[in-house]
Amino acid sequence: MFSGILRLLEHVAGAGAHDADETGLVRDTHPTVRGRHMMNENETRNPMRTTCCPCGCGQGRSTEGISRRGFLQGVSGAGAIGVALSGLTWSAVATAAQTGSQAGPQRRALVVRPVLVYEIPTRRPQTSWRSWGGIQSQKDAEEELGRIQGELDELKRKADFPVEFAKPIGIRNAKEVAKIEDLAKADVCLVYAAGGPQNAFDALAKSSKNLIFFCRHKSGPVYLWYEIVSPRYLRQHTDALKVQGLDDGDVIVDNQEEILWRLRALCGLQNTLGTRIIAIGGPGAWAQPADVVPNLVKKVWKFDIQTVSYDELGKLIKEARADSAAVSRAKERAAEYLKGPGVKLETKPEFVENAFLLEQVFLGVMKKADCRAITINGCMGTIMPLAETSACLTLSLLNDAGYLAFCESDFVVIPSGVLLANISAKPMFLNDPTYPHDGVITLAHCTGPRRMNGKDLEPVRILTHFESDYGAAPKVEMHKGQMTTNIIPDFLVKRWVGLKGPIVDVPFLDICRCQIDIGFKCDSKLLAEKMPGFHWMTCYGDYMKEIGYACKKVGIKWEDLTA
Repeated sequence: MFSGILRLLEHVAGAGAHDADETGLVRDTHPTVRGRHMMNENETRNPMRTTCCPCGCGQGRSTEGISRRGFLQGVSGAGAIGVALSGLTWSAVATAAQTGSQAGPQRRALVVRPVLVYEIPTRRPQTSWRSWGGIQSQKDAEEELGRIQGELDELKRKADFPVEFAKPIGIRNAKEVAKIEDLAKADVCLVYAAGGPQNAFDALAKSSKNLIFFCRHKSGPVYLWYEIVSPRYLRQHTDALKVQGLDDGDVIVDNQEEILWRLRALCGLQNTLGTRIIAIGGPGAWAQPADVVPNLVKKVWKFDIQTVSYDELGKLIKEARADSAAVSRAKERAAEYLKGPGVKLETKPEFVENAFLLEQVFLGVMKKADCRAITINGCMGTIMPLAETSACLTLSLLNDAGYLAFCESDFVVIPSGVLLANISAKPMFLNDPTYPHDGVITLAHCTGPRRMNGKDLEPVRILTHFESDYGAAPKVEMHKGQMTTNIIPDFLVKRWVGLKGPIVDVPFLDICRCQIDIGFKCDSKLLAEKMPGFHWMTCYGDYMKEIGYACKKVGIKWEDLTA
C-alpha cells in the first residue's frame, strides 16, 4: 500500500513538472503555443470536470472518488502547511457550539493614533523666519488639536466599522515622538502635517504600522506640508518615490471621507492578517499543485490554517447523528427556517435537517479552534456520504450568521473573501465566473448567502446541489440593480483584478443554483484578457478603493477595470 502511494506521488510529480514555473504554480501557456500534444497532456492531468471542483472529487464517494491531484491536495497539503486539529469529541464540539453567541465574532477595532506635527517659529529681523502655515503659536496649536478632536468624533459617529481614536497629541520634532507612549499599540498613525521637520515623520514611521498624512488647504489653518509633502518628503528631493511603504495614496487634503474609507480598508486588513481558518480535508487551490498557493497565502497574509481530516469529521458527524438532542434541535431549526418568509422548499426536508446538524458540527469546531472562518476541501463527493446532504446550505447559514464559510478550500480566492468581509461586514459570494460577452458575465455557485447586504434576508429556493442533484442548496434571489464589488485573484498571489457592476439579472440556468448576471462598462474582450485565476469573490456594495488600498499594503497589485 505504502509503495503504491509512493509510485502515485512520483507519477503526479512527474506529470506536473512540465507546466509549473519557479513558484511551483501552473504556468499560463496558451495551447496553440505548444501544440496539440500539450492539450492532450493537460486533459490527462485535468480532465473535463462534471463538478465545480477541478479535481473531480464529486464523481465518486468518499476518498475513492478523489483524483490524484485532489488526493495530494487533501493529504500532502494538510500535512505540509496546516496545523492538524485532533482529538475532537462530539461532546466538546456540541458544548462549544451552544456556548455564547451563535453569531460570528465581531471585528477587532482599528486603533488610530492622531498626531499633530507643528512648529512655533521665532521672529528674526531682516530674514525669513517662518514657513508657510496657519499655525504660528502654541495657542494656534491648541485650537487645532480641538478642531481635530471634533472631526475625529464625527468620523467615529459615521464609521460603519469598529474604530478607536486616541486623544490627539501635538509634537514639534523627532525627539518628542518618544513621548507618545501608546504609538506602538496603534494600527494607524494619522499624521496632521501642519509643519515641523521631516525627521519627525521618519520617527513616526519607524514606530507605527501604517501612516496616513492629512493636510489642510481650506478646512482650517493651511498646513506647510500641503505645499511640500510630495517633493520634500515622499520624493526626498528627487523625481521618484523614496519612502518605503508610502506613496501619494497615503496623503489626504481636507476631505474627511477620504480618511474614513482608508481607515475602513485598514480595519479590514488588520482583521485579515493572521486569520485562523479551519480547512476540512486540508488546504488546496483550484487546479494548482499541492501546498504552493496555501504556502504563499501563509507568507503574504499570515494565515493560520488549522486542518481537520475527513476521518475526524466523519466521527463527529456520526456522534452528532447519534445525539438525539442535537438531531431534535436540527429538525426544529430547519422547520423554523423553512417557515420563514421568502423560503421555498424544493428538495427533501431531511436534507435541510442534516444541513442544520452539519452547521452545529462546523460551528462547534470553529469555536473550539477560536476562529470565525472555515472551508471544505472535497466538498461534494467527500462530504455527502458523511453528512447525507451537501454542505451548500450549511455554508450559506454560517455566512448569514457572520462567519466566513467557503467551499472548495480554494486558497487562491479565500483571502480576498476574508479581506472583503472584514472591510464590508457583509457575507461573501464565492462563485464560478463564465465568459464575458456584450457587457455581461454570469456568476454562479451553490453556496450563496441570503444576508448579502449584511442585514436583510433575500428570498430563497432550497433545491438540490445542481451537479449531484442531491442535498440542499440555496438559490438566493439576489437583488436586481444592486451594485457589486467583484475580486478576481491570480494564482501567484501577486495581482488582483477588480470589477464593479450591478446585478442585471437573476437567471435560472442549468448551472450552480445561485446565479447572477453582472453588467459592466469595460470592454468584454478586455475583461476576458485580464481575468486571472478562476474563482471570483462577490459582495454587495462598492469597496473598490478599500480593496486597492489594502492590497497595496501587502504588495499585491490591484487592477480596477472600472476605474
